[in-house]
Amino acid sequence: MTTPTDLPAPSPPPLPAGDAPRGDCANCGTPLLGEHCYACGQPVKGLVRHFSSLVGDVLDSVFEWDSRTPRTLWPLFARPGYLSLEYFAGRRIRYVSPFRLFFFIAIVTFFIGRLVVSFGDQNPVQLGGDSGIETARDIAEVEQARDRALAELADERAELAPQIEAAEGHASPPRVGTITGLRTADAALQAAETAIRAQADERIAAFREAEQTGGPPPVPRLNRLSFNSRDWDPVSNPVKVDWLPGFANDWLNRQVGRAEKNVQRLQEDPDLLKDSLLGAVPSTLFVLLPLFALMLKFAYVFKRRLYMEHLIVALHSHAFVCLALLLVFMAMAMERWLAPHGGGLGVAFRLVEAALWTWMPIYLLLMQKRVYRQGWIMTLVKYSVIGLLYSILLSLGAAFTTVASVVWL
Repeated sequence: MTTPTDLPAPSPPPLPAGDAPRGDCANCGTPLLGEHCYACGQPVKGLVRHFSSLVGDVLDSVFEWDSRTPRTLWPLFARPGYLSLEYFAGRRIRYVSPFRLFFFIAIVTFFIGRLVVSFGDQNPVQLGGDSGIETARDIAEVEQARDRALAELADERAELAPQIEAAEGHASPPRVGTITGLRTADAALQAAETAIRAQADERIAAFREAEQTGGPPPVPRLNRLSFNSRDWDPVSNPVKVDWLPGFANDWLNRQVGRAEKNVQRLQEDPDLLKDSLLGAVPSTLFVLLPLFALMLKFAYVFKRRLYMEHLIVALHSHAFVCLALLLVFMAMAMERWLAPHGGGLGVAFRLVEAALWTWMPIYLLLMQKRVYRQGWIMTLVKYSVIGLLYSILLSLGAAFTTVASVVWL
C-alpha cells in the first residue's frame, strides 16, 4: 500500500516557450517560474532594492497608477455609466478598480481643495456675539445692532423671494431639489431673525434689570455656548443627558469646552474650519456610499441586481463627482494664477467652472438612465427622489462634520 509520504514530489509546470529559468526560491529552493514561488508563495521581490522600484510598486498596487489610469479617467468624466457597464460585462482588468479609483480621486480632490479654497479677508464664520448685540454697552447699542442685523436678513430674504417664486413656477422633477434648497434657506433666515430678536430682548432685559437694582451692567458675552438659556459652564451649568452614564456626560462636557475654546480661533482664522471640513469630507462620503447604494437597491428592486452591483454604480458616480470637483478646483487655481484681475481669461475660467457644475447633475442622470435602462419618466422620478433623500443625508453628514470639525480643530 502506498502512503502519502511515498508519493513523488510534484514536478514544476513546464516553462512557456522562450522563457528562461529565474533561479531558485530563496525560501524553499524550488525553481522559480514567475514573480512568486509556485511552491511556497514567496514573492521574488523583497524590500531590499532600489527605492524608485519600491515607489513604483506602491503606485501600482495601491493606486494602480499605470496605463489603466488615463484609460479610466476619460470615460469616468465623459461617458456616463460606461465604466459600470464595462465592469458588469467582465471587462475589469483594463480599468482601475472602482474602490481604488474613488479612494485616490477623493483624497487628491479634497487635498487640492484645501490648498485652493480660502475665505481670504472675508470671514463667513459668524459665531457668538458677532452681531454686536452681546458686545453692546447699553440698550441703545443693542437696538442699533438688532435693527442692523434684521435689515441685513430682510435684504437676503428679499433677494431670495423671486428665486423661490421662479422655481415654483417651473416645478419639474429636476428642480425639486432646487426648490427645497431655496425654501430651506428662507426658513433658516426666518429662524435667524427670531433668534436675533430673542437675543436682543434678553440683552435689553439684562440692562434694565441692572438699572433697577443698581448693579453693574451685564458683561459682554463673546463666543459663549449656551444650554438651558444659560451660558455653559462645566460646573454650574454642564451638559447632562439623563440616560447617559457619568463618564459619557463628562466626555460631552470636555468636547463642549474644546469647541468653545476653538470658536475664538475660528473668528481669527476661518480657514481652520475650511481645512478641517475638507479634510473630513472623504470620510463622510465613505460612510454615505453604502447608503446611496442601498437607495439604488430599493429604487430598482425589480431589476433583481445584487447589492454589490449598486455599490459599483455608487463608487463610480462618487468618483466622477470628486473628479469634477477636482477640475473645478484646478480651474479656480488657474484663474487666480493667470487671471487675478479678471478680464476675458477670467471669464473663460468662470465659464469652465459653470460648465463643470452643470455637467455634474446631467452626468448622474444619464448614468442612471444608461446603467438601469428604464424609461425617461421613471428615471427622472427615481433620480429626483434619490437625489432629495441623499441631499438630506449629505446635509446631516455635513452638519455632523461641521460640529466635529469645531470640536476637534
